[in-house]
Amino acid sequence: MTAGKEPSLNIETRGDGPRLVMLHGWALNSHVWDDIVEPLAQRFTIVRIDLPGHGGSPWPPRFDDLESLARVLAPQLSGGAVILGWSLGSLAGLQLALTHPAEVRALVLVAATPRFLNDAYWRHGVDPDVLEDFAARLRKDQEGTVRDFLALQVRGDERAMQTLRTLRRRVLDSGPTHPAALAAGLEVLKRADLRESLGAISVPTLVLAGEHDRLTPVEGSRELAAGLKRARFALVEQAAHAPFISHREVFLREVEQFLARLPAPSA
Repeated sequence: MTAGKEPSLNIETRGDGPRLVMLHGWALNSHVWDDIVEPLAQRFTIVRIDLPGHGGSPWPPRFDDLESLARVLAPQLSGGAVILGWSLGSLAGLQLALTHPAEVRALVLVAATPRFLNDAYWRHGVDPDVLEDFAARLRKDQEGTVRDFLALQVRGDERAMQTLRTLRRRVLDSGPTHPAALAAGLEVLKRADLRESLGAISVPTLVLAGEHDRLTPVEGSRELAAGLKRARFALVEQAAHAPFISHREVFLREVEQFLARLPAPSA
């Protein structure tokens, strides 16, 4: 490795066609997309990225806020891409659309919100003390904290146990996340607030929400879609935080219909 150069992210590319970049959520890795890669790879070049310190990606490259996370990911947008982002990955997708608009063709945002935490003017998120509790527990018991976080993601889903088993298996597929990356991800979720910037994002966007999501409530996803210039909101009934696993066919139908309506990428 060249002196002074940070290690590269772990990236898997499959398929042929326009680029579709997949960004996973906190504490997970790109294996969460395993169930939907093959159908989408029939029409797209799928680029699955492990966020820094997650899955097979090293730490560094590091990030400490949403802006620095976007800077790390931006080189993978070369030539223009549709971004499919889930949870923390959806925040990264929104930030990339703001800072690299020429490189982002469209957004598919899953379990997405412009602000993860509640405040006096936003009641569609998680109470701050819940995130503080996760951060405190993370320092003492990383494995147990991640396990509880996964359980929270499926609460309310009609296929909760099946989805939880899949999420746990996907975590094990690539090993534990680097502790510093987990702490940095929580800091992003704590501080990120894109509510005032949504009007500057003009790319076509699909916002997908699980009906019973406890982490990013449906109302927050609806507000996100309403704040974007060219967004469509779609509800996945009886799903929670991971509809691409629990309700794969419904999810794929919504995504494929949205992608089919996009203009062809510029040569």
